[in-house]
Amino acid sequence: MIRNPNDIKLGSVQETLLLPLWGRAVESQKRNPLLMDSKAVAIIDSISYDFSTISKNINNLTRLSWIARSIYFDKKIKAFIKVFPEATIVNIGCGLDTTFDRVDNGTIHWIDLDLPDTIELRRKYISETDRNKFISKSVFDTTWYDSINKKDKVMLLIAGVLYYFDESDIKKLFHDFHIYLPGVEVIFDYASKLGINVSNKIVLEKGGMDKSAVLKWGIDKIKKIEKWDSNIKVIDHMLMYKEHRKNYSIVKRMGMTMADILKIMSLAHIRIN
Repeated sequence: MIRNPNDIKLGSVQETLLLPLWGRAVESQKRNPLLMDSKAVAIIDSISYDFSTISKNINNLTRLSWIARSIYFDKKIKAFIKVFPEATIVNIGCGLDTTFDRVDNGTIHWIDLDLPDTIELRRKYISETDRNKFISKSVFDTTWYDSINKKDKVMLLIAGVLYYFDESDIKKLFHDFHIYLPGVEVIFDYASKLGINVSNKIVLEKGGMDKSAVLKWGIDKIKKIEKWDSNIKVIDHMLMYKEHRKNYSIVKRMGMTMADILKIMSLAHIRIN
């Protein structure tokens, strides 16, 4: 049997990278999209994967969280590279993310970091350039820091990744950032403990994902991470739907408001000195 070169074969965790990719593609094809991601549309159109289960079972509120996350990160990165136009941005757990295409100012240096099977898949749809390099390693493999020019201003983008680790792993990761990239700024999404339980049930089970791709880390008050290490400073944090409720009907706003009240999903910007 001849395999389609665009067929996907991933581990259970890596398979979840398809969810936000699909969400961005769907949003981009609306009449008045909150986010335009033509690269995501092109990739979805070319991938040999059955999205019917995702399309049928993922609700609008969940899909909007992926869009809100991308909008928040895009704004943070654009503000950072406005001040530091030749900065290095590292996209940790990049999957099939296309943030670089949306924010590139023509001078930044970008690194997409992920596990080997995911980077292998990424190469099928996205090409490396002089300013956009791929690294096939675990974020816990400290040799990837050797690829960073220590004189560069650095921002780390971590989207949809930290949930999969135990808190002890995240503490170690942030400590590594302090050791290898002092002064780094980090933007990431996180969930409350309730949010982890909700996501495991709705997103993974109803989305048809393997149950071994369970989410682990949840935190109710992000400022608590400052107690992990005196070098960690929370610059900004925001509830997921805060800036988007006004764009929707009363019924949908009620769902977003309830999700924010329960702090199901949030976004954060920190500095690690």
